[in-house]
Amino acid sequence: MSENQQEVAVTQEAAKESRDVLDQLMKPEVQQSLTVLVENLPKLTEMVTLMTDAYDVARSLATDPVFLGDMKNSMGEFVKPVTESAKGLASAAIEANDRVQTTDGSVGLFGLLKMLKDPNVQKTLRFSQAFLDILNERQRESK
Repeated sequence: MSENQQEVAVTQEAAKESRDVLDQLMKPEVQQSLTVLVENLPKLTEMVTLMTDAYDVARSLATDPVFLGDMKNSMGEFVKPVTESAKGLASAAIEANDRVQTTDGSVGLFGLLKMLKDPNVQKTLRFSQAFLDILNERQRESK
């Protein structure tokens, strides 16, 4: 195929594609959609501008090492007390388990009465009572 024939073939293909596009544009539903699109162009432009601005801000923050470092430190400061509290509770539970394993004695009536004076036992008992009261109230309400 000569160079001229190739150019003619390319030109014919482009003309065919143009006719296909024009045929599509002549359809009433396409014309209606284009009308709606043109009417809403100002809104669409505003939306795209806002989305682009938001994207630019998010991208600049995501690539800013100072911001990322600050976020990491902030999260660390937020999580640190929770982790320390959880570690403290876990170590107390492990130590309590170790003590239980090493003692064979039983808790008698006087030992139980003595334990009832402990503020932590009182707090736990008050919590347990309030929790059970709430469960009972909800159970009565659901009937």
